[in-house]
Amino acid sequence: MEDAEKVWKSYAATKDPALRQQLILEYASLVKFIAGRLSIYIGQHVDYDDLVSFGIFGLIDAIDKFDVAKGNKFETYASRRIRGAIIDSIRKMDWAPRSVRERNKKLSQAFMELESELGREPADQEIADKLNLSLAETQKIISKSAALSLISLDGFLEQNQGRDHSITPTDGEYAKTPDKSYEEQEMKEILARAIDKLNDQEKKVITLYYYEQLTVKEISAVMGVSESRVSQIHTKAIMRLQTRLGKHKSLLFEK
Repeated sequence: MEDAEKVWKSYAATKDPALRQQLILEYASLVKFIAGRLSIYIGQHVDYDDLVSFGIFGLIDAIDKFDVAKGNKFETYASRRIRGAIIDSIRKMDWAPRSVRERNKKLSQAFMELESELGREPADQEIADKLNLSLAETQKIISKSAALSLISLDGFLEQNQGRDHSITPTDGEYAKTPDKSYEEQEMKEILARAIDKLNDQEKKVITLYYYEQLTVKEISAVMGVSESRVSQIHTKAIMRLQTRLGKHKSLLFEK
């Protein structure tokens, strides 16, 4: 968009619907990017186009509330509101029945117990035996489990690794107390140690997805495995991170 600052200032002064539409079109790609990343958790249950629609509401909210006078980067500000709008909309749908949530809880518990007993990541068959389920039933639950634990790892890394340094402490939304800064630094160190203990495949998926910002399709090509296999590796990596983070997991994982 040519002369973006001029458009922003004009919109801030006039709230002209035509300028707002111009800004929506300009930043629609940001919504698509965030929707695409969240689809790794929920894509089997909610259409990508619906995720984009939810995100557009977050984008509009961000456009209306953004203060261009502070000199902050809009993409950083908007990303959180877009992501929040998508997750809030998914939660309101309440698409997962209690029985599915209960099975997911049992899966996570079985995974943690077996990993503790075996000293390694349990195989799918071992998890199935623990749950007294068939291998096919267990793999089906694993494929759905990521959708039941929308995590904030993506948002956490975005906030702490990719933050725009032009954001100033005077901006109330981004201001941090010394305690908060210390907590985030501690979380980064705990998370780094937890990731380092993943197996090679899991570590590679986490690195390519969260740090290199590759899509599931691109990771599939890099690793030479199917997209569904990438998602399965991702799900198991997340379960292992939850186990290793222990009491700290609530700071990284959405409930």
